[in-house]
Amino acid sequence: MERKDLAQKIYFTSHITGEFLLRSGKISNEYFDKYLFESDPNLLSEISSQLIPLLPKGTEFLAGLEMGGIPLATAISLKNGMPALFVRKKAKEYGTRKLAEGKEFFGKNLCIIEDVVTTGGQIIESANQLRKLGAKVENVICVIVREDAAFEKLQSAGLKLTPLFSMKELKEAANE
Repeated sequence: MERKDLAQKIYFTSHITGEFLLRSGKISNEYFDKYLFESDPNLLSEISSQLIPLLPKGTEFLAGLEMGGIPLATAISLKNGMPALFVRKKAKEYGTRKLAEGKEFFGKNLCIIEDVVTTGGQIIESANQLRKLGAKVENVICVIVREDAAFEKLQSAGLKLTPLFSMKELKEAANE
């Protein structure tokens, strides 16, 4: 699928209007309901195919963040054979009490996988937790970046953000 066609499909599948409270605390009159594109198997497959070339060289594990990054990391893993980790917002308090489920990742190069990034706050928290557990975390790929400020905020935390699309690109594609 052409990039512009994918942008249009994501926009028209997932863009909803109303009043929405974002994780950042901001109010928005539009929202990209990531679960609408992540629950569509054909769209998820195409998105994951287009995310694979964005993976930095040397990536050893895909770290899908709870909850939206998990289906993306799984879809990418199924296509390229790279192991996926499922990263919780906080370690569970029972059973194995793990922050990240999957194979051992100590000393490994992880790429964080996320769906929609606004400010990057949760990404920074998760990256720091993974680093404390011995992972090497320097890169993040996402489907949609909402705000340009996320690039600088993540960079100040030692993370490089590479989005598939910006909010602006999706809107431009939808208006064509």
